[in-house]
Amino acid sequence: MPELNAKKTALVVIDLQEGILPFAGGPHRADEVVARAARLAEKCRQQGSPVIMVRVGWSADFGEALKQPVDAQTGAHALPDNWWTWPLALGKQDSDIEVTKRQWGAFYGTDLELQLRRRGIDTIILCGISTNIGVESTARNAWELGFNLLIAGGRLQRGLRRAAPGQHDEYLPAHCPRAQH
Repeated sequence: MPELNAKKTALVVIDLQEGILPFAGGPHRADEVVARAARLAEKCRQQGSPVIMVRVGWSADFGEALKQPVDAQTGAHALPDNWWTWPLALGKQDSDIEVTKRQWGAFYGTDLELQLRRRGIDTIILCGISTNIGVESTARNAWELGFNLLIAGGRLQRGLRRAAPGQHDEYLPAHCPRAQH
């Protein structure tokens, strides 16, 4: 693992919100992922690194949700009441920066890049609930924007229930080969 400068490194936590956790598929249980992310976030805070909590969501009418003709529709007509809620076990702090995204990746259409650049951040550590959706999309965008990238692989899921067994172990090296895992 490369040596990290805490003042130039941020932890970006992707989609660890109550409304998504029931759909987590493995290889780790959602509560394990949350607990590991909480420990990582606390360590980052202790070192002076910012923690950025990213969640996905839309208004009640889904007006700003992507409507791609080739995308599988979720069939959801409303978000669950707990959709926006951070799990208590995550230990979110008032000092954590919150970002709301409307699509898979955390950069497009949000102020994530601005939050990072204005703080002098050049390295991000990613963790989250869905390796092959939110984490991968954010990782690719981060790399394209020139950020150094470390993916906390042991803190990730392989994706939602549609993911194939064993996919997580091969996914990151195959799809994000230049990122540190």
